[in-house]
Amino acid sequence: MDKKMISIISYITIIGWIIAFIVYGNNPEKSSLAKFHLKQSLGLAILGILNAVASVIVTPMVPSIGIVFTIISFAIFVFWILGIINASKEEEKPLPLIGSMFVDKFDFIK
Repeated sequence: MDKKMISIISYITIIGWIIAFIVYGNNPEKSSLAKFHLKQSLGLAILGILNAVASVIVTPMVPSIGIVFTIISFAIFVFWILGIINASKEEEKPLPLIGSMFVDKFDFIK
């Protein structure tokens, strides 16, 4: 699997991320593109999970705030699409607003 395919697969569900991570780890040539998109997609997945958990906890207590979680979910979906587009273009562009938070995180991805 080449670096472009690893980058794209990393955005497709957590299972896809795990497959991409294993393939990346077994590849003797470490690609900076694949590493970058593994970090971006993992950060995006974590934000999505945190948003879902917060929504389940907070919305029953304050139903009117549910729209905020819906908007955040939509934004995460848009960022996901942008990440896949950047990966397919082989660009190392951070996701808008949130991507720069993940560039130097997740040191276990070497």
